[in-house]
Amino acid sequence: MMNFFYGVDPVIMNWVLIPALIFFARICDVTLGTLRIVFVSKGNKTVAPILGFLEVLIWLVAITQVMENLNNVASYLAWAGGFAMGNFLGLRVEQKLALGQMVVRIITVEPANQLIDRLKGHGYRLTCIDARGTRGKVNLLFLIVKRKKLQHVIDIVRDYNPHAFYSVEDVRSVSDLEVNQKESERHTYLRRAFPLRKSK
Repeated sequence: MMNFFYGVDPVIMNWVLIPALIFFARICDVTLGTLRIVFVSKGNKTVAPILGFLEVLIWLVAITQVMENLNNVASYLAWAGGFAMGNFLGLRVEQKLALGQMVVRIITVEPANQLIDRLKGHGYRLTCIDARGTRGKVNLLFLIVKRKKLQHVIDIVRDYNPHAFYSVEDVRSVSDLEVNQKESERHTYLRRAFPLRKSK
């Protein structure tokens, strides 16, 4: 590493370049570590090992620089700062990717026929159960949706009843594929535009 920075002012190298290297290396390896944990939790056997390899490789580069500059306080600060920023970026990237599927449970006191029709019209498959709560009869709906579509489902529920109770949990795997939303919407539009008439 010293040969790489040959000719550079030692003060700039010790207090700017090396801490910057450590900082960005920690950002990369912690971000990859966060994503690796996500893929491990999803049971992905291909991406998780690759991310783990890159994570450890970058970590070795960072820790080597710290060990070679134990008397440099800036190295410690860069290590800690990179770790904190890596956690933040890792979570942001994971949220943007929105991997996996979620189970949504909806409990509503009001009749759920309208809500069921709207969800089915957007291609979501669900199960509705008549249940009893502390205040009487309720409707309990179960849906399995892709995480990318979770906010859309929540918006539909809130538009139907802002006071409806719902809970969301992560799902590792499901036994069947979700209905193609765009295809379902096209079929719904065609049925509305050209309603079928029963023959007499």
